[in-house]
Amino acid sequence: MNTNPLPLQKSELPLDAGMLDGLSDPVFLVDPSHVIVDYNRAAKQLLGEDALSVRLDELLDSKDIIGAIDATLAGTPGTRSEVFLPHPIGRYYELNIWRLPDLKSPGPAWAMLVLRDITESKKASQMRADFVANVSHELRSPLSSLLGFIETMRGPARDDRKASDRFLEIMEAEAKRMTRLINELLALSKVETEEHIRPEQLVKLGPILVQVADILLVGAKEREMDIVVDAPEDLPPVLGDADELIQVFQNLVSNAINYGRAKTAIDVRLDHGVLPDEGGAGVSISVTNIGEGIPEEDIQRLTERFYRVDKGRSRSMGGTGLGLAIVKHIVARHRGELMIKSEPGNETTFAVLLPVASDKK
Repeated sequence: MNTNPLPLQKSELPLDAGMLDGLSDPVFLVDPSHVIVDYNRAAKQLLGEDALSVRLDELLDSKDIIGAIDATLAGTPGTRSEVFLPHPIGRYYELNIWRLPDLKSPGPAWAMLVLRDITESKKASQMRADFVANVSHELRSPLSSLLGFIETMRGPARDDRKASDRFLEIMEAEAKRMTRLINELLALSKVETEEHIRPEQLVKLGPILVQVADILLVGAKEREMDIVVDAPEDLPPVLGDADELIQVFQNLVSNAINYGRAKTAIDVRLDHGVLPDEGGAGVSISVTNIGEGIPEEDIQRLTERFYRVDKGRSRSMGGTGLGLAIVKHIVARHRGELMIKSEPGNETTFAVLLPVASDKK
């Protein structure tokens, strides 16, 4: 809809917005009636190809922006605020507005708007806040238990040897739980810090998978489960960090034991693969168990920090909620892919795809 009776020519504009096409931030000019008189390439992507000479409120659902324009044109100095635009995809922006005088006449001024996308920084800030809250929550529970048992052992249970022994066992378990949490927090911090640095060791995955199976064999036997490893020796090596890869597969196989059905087998398979994004040659490592499965709505969130499908069961088994987050970041550091498939009441497969060493970029 064209609501401007006298469309402006480029020569009449106080600023050639075409000079700003190189900027990634949307920049556009509006007149006192909120009609768009010029915009750069980034703004065109946001507002549409036919936004010129159209009122801004017909294109953006934001009363905050319209109000800020009016305030700026009324004489308020350069305005900066935060706005949310729900369409086409919900994004947060930092809005900056300046009043530009009409250089051709002493008539109405125009407003220049710049929108800087801050969605990712907002998400990162929220993630940090959530992370601190989650860590505090995870530590508060065992600390409260320890303090409670210490108080009891100093008071009512002072002379009760049987109760003291039982309380000491629980206190030891809670202390070990805090130790695991702290160790995994340190591991997560380390791998996130080094995620941009690709490992350069040549690593054969077959021996690593056999080693992991040997480490976890006792836990599997306690549940009458078998770990079946199929690792052909002729597969090429990958560029990686052996210790980190052991951590990845130990975590995945341990989860398969804990959440699999007793008296079933865990299938660990090494095979050729193709990287889905790059299409290059890769090596596929899959860990499959039979159990309750994972609901579809939970699969996408499994690698979030502290996310648990069954919180009670996870804590009872000593889980920290950080294992799969660590797996995700280690796999990313190795330039690989993590995929999860699950059929409720049947099989669940965690598959890791890693590029072969010869495909180093």
